[in-house]
Formats: sequence, C-alpha cells, structure tokens
Amino acid sequence: MIEALRRRARLNALIRDFFARRDVLEVETPIMSAAGNTEPNIDSFQTRFSGHVDAGSPVRWLRTSPEYPLKRLLAAGVGDCYELGRVFRNGEAGGRHNPEFTMLEWYRVGWDHHRLIGETVELVRAALAMVGREASLQVLTYRELFIDTVGVDPFAADEAQLRAPLAGIGITPDGLTRDDWLDLLMTHRIQPFFPADRITVIHDWPATQAALAKVRPGEPPLAERFELYLGAVELANGYHELDDADEQRRRFQRDLAVRTARGDVLPPLDEPLLAALPALPHCAGVALGVDRLLMALAGTGRIADVLAFDFAHA
Repeated sequence: MIEALRRRARLNALIRDFFARRDVLEVETPIMSAAGNTEPNIDSFQTRFSGHVDAGSPVRWLRTSPEYPLKRLLAAGVGDCYELGRVFRNGEAGGRHNPEFTMLEWYRVGWDHHRLIGETVELVRAALAMVGREASLQVLTYRELFIDTVGVDPFAADEAQLRAPLAGIGITPDGLTRDDWLDLLMTHRIQPFFPADRITVIHDWPATQAALAKVRPGEPPLAERFELYLGAVELANGYHELDDADEQRRRFQRDLAVRTARGDVLPPLDEPLLAALPALPHCAGVALGVDRLLMALAGTGRIADVLAFDFAHA
C-alpha cells in the first residue's frame, strides 16, 4: 500500500508538471451540486444540506465528473484548464470499481478531438515512462475497429448481424437496444483482445452515443468523440464539445425519459450549464481515470491495490 501511495504521488506530480509546462491552469470546482447527472447508466449519490433555506436546494448531488462546472468556467473565459480530483458514482463497487475515485479532466480552447488525442497519448506515455514502460499506438475509427475485429459494420448491420458474434455468452436479448448490442460487442468481443503493450484510440462514434459531443453531419452522422485504451482497459473519453444548449437539453431530456421508463431517480437538469453553453468557446475536452492508469502502471486488475483504503475498508 505504501508503494502504491508513493506511485500515486509521483503520478500526480507528473500530471501537474505536464500541464504547467503547457500553461494549462489547474482549477477546483464544487463536489456537491444542485443538479445531477442524467446519464441513464450512471447513478449519483445524494446528500442533504440542513442549513438555512435561502442557501438554495437542500438536496445536493455528488459529482460524477467535474465536466459541467469546468464548462461554465470555460464559458466565463478561464481558458485552457484542468482539474484533478475525486468523483463519485453510486452502485459501482468491485474488483475494478470504487464508488469514489480520482478523475483528471482537461479542456483545450480552439482544439478539436483529433488534436486532443495526441496530447492524451503524450500524457499516458509519460506516465508509462515513469515506470520504465513503453506502448505502441493504434488510432482507428469505430467503423474500422468493428470491421477489422468482428467483421461487422456497426452502422449498416441489422440487429441479427450484431447479435451473431455474441452467440454462446448467455445474453438475454429482452429490452436491449442497438447501442446495447454495440456496447456488448465492444466489451465481450473486441476490447478484451487489445494487446497489453498498445495504446488504442477509437474515434468517430455513432451519433446515438454522442453524450456531450458535437455530431458531424453525414451518412452516417458521427459523434466527434474518442476513447483511449491502454491494453484492454479504457482510460479516457474525450469530446469535441457541444455548444448548442437546445440540443444538449434535448439529450438530457432523452436521458430522463429512459430513467422514467425504468423507474429510476430523476436528477434535476444543470440549468447553469445550459445557460452557459452558448458562450462556450470552441474546444475539446477529455476525462481520464487516474486509478485505472495507476492499475495499468502497477500491472494489477484490482483497484484496491492502488488505493489507501477501498470502499470495503473506508
């Protein structure tokens, strides 16, 4: 445990030096918010403020990412910035997950996601060099990845063609959407076979998986998004950031409709974020899981091995 703490301290110092040399400002934003994350597959922790009523909503949500307040700072003119801090996700505890974990998120003004891919790769390679390791690099589109690995065009294949490579793994198809089948192909038939000594970057995702990314018109329309993997582990998720408040509101409302159908909690929308989006500068941003990077540096599949105390012992 002590060596894990020392490695974390060295990585934190490396991250701060990496961005200081690039004149990217470190900032801190609130951990508790009056708004929550609407993403249907992410559950937020809630807490309650017991003080005076004019302080705002008594129900507060622990952040699952610093993305929303960072974008408000960008809209206010802060420029290139990053935050290194704790985030929280309810229900995520196990070998690879801890309900509280460390996320690094940064934004580059005037950049698109392709340029940000390069900087993200640089940071991961710098972290690997810290422990005397190197990694090759492969960058390819989402379509290229699926065709090369499972022989399926993710944009043209019908549902039966998407399901065929998953035969024999005991998946119950009831209620699964096209995006669910694509995710299952990624997690069961593609991602586990990425070479351990390779950084793999996948860009140009389906428009239905855009989240907070711009969508590039075309046939098919594509989300200007990327994911970065080190070996079989997803480390980072980045966007060419959406600045259309009306479109973002529609996406949030679609999320809430899914949550309503499931009977899930409905977090309030982040209205300050939506109000700020029209002033958001052209930019790209990425979130990187620091604990997952530490797991890769330590060569372990257990998140407990890189924490002082995991959830069971907190």
